[in-house]
Amino acid sequence: MNRRNYTRSVNPQNSYFDGGLPSYVGRVIFGAILTIFTFGLAAPWAIVNMYRWEINHTVIDGKRLEFVGTGWRLFGQWIKWWFLTLITLGIYGFWVHIKLLDWKARHTFLVDEFYDF
Repeated sequence: MNRRNYTRSVNPQNSYFDGGLPSYVGRVIFGAILTIFTFGLAAPWAIVNMYRWEINHTVIDGKRLEFVGTGWRLFGQWIKWWFLTLITLGIYGFWVHIKLLDWKARHTFLVDEFYDF
């Protein structure tokens, strides 16, 4: 079993999520409408909007996370992933979720100074 050594203990009291239901529901509805009316073309912007809400409302060990990805950045990847899925007859689609998680992690950072939204 692989055990990690932590140099300091993490206080769970300093980790929390401060997003609320009304803003979540509003973003889900907005994202669904945006995606439906653009026939999926604007899905990357809806996804980024949800990621930004989720990540920017998360505090880990007293440090707020910040998401810096944009719809345009994801759109380029989205087209590439869609093309690869199409030419592999759907097989690449199994990797798309993993690629999306990687993209999300690469655009998420800890904010140096804690500030409240």
